[in-house]
Amino acid sequence: MSLLAHRIYLAIALLATAGTLVSSLSLYHHYQKDPTTYCDLGAGFSCDIVNRSSYSVLLCMPVALIGILGYLSLLALATLYRAKAETPPMLLLLSSAGLCFALYLTYIEGFVLATWCILCLCSLFLIFAIAVLASVLLLSKLRNPRGQNAH
Repeated sequence: MSLLAHRIYLAIALLATAGTLVSSLSLYHHYQKDPTTYCDLGAGFSCDIVNRSSYSVLLCMPVALIGILGYLSLLALATLYRAKAETPPMLLLLSSAGLCFALYLTYIEGFVLATWCILCLCSLFLIFAIAVLASVLLLSKLRNPRGQNAH
């Protein structure tokens, strides 16, 4: 495995860990009754409105829990399964699906709920970064299929 691939896997693992933490915090606040103060930054920013809306649940599962499961899957791929040949395309597929879902939720925030959630925007940034890195990883693998060290 090349040095570039090692660094990309490490970066994806760190970003997925951060995503798991952000989604866990969001899930915690999803079930809380008290308002969050760190996210109320005026009329246009309220994690509580977003995180407790009808859009925060999909098929009886909180969206934040879906995020936790997705980020943990990415973390497992980037660490435990990184030596497998099918890992780069799986990382790209999973992160792209997560990015599409995050973009849909961002649309809901901006155009349906008309308020933004800092945690959701952080998660959007994290999944976008993972998708970009997964793309670079896959392109690198396709250009150098034997995984020789490229400096």
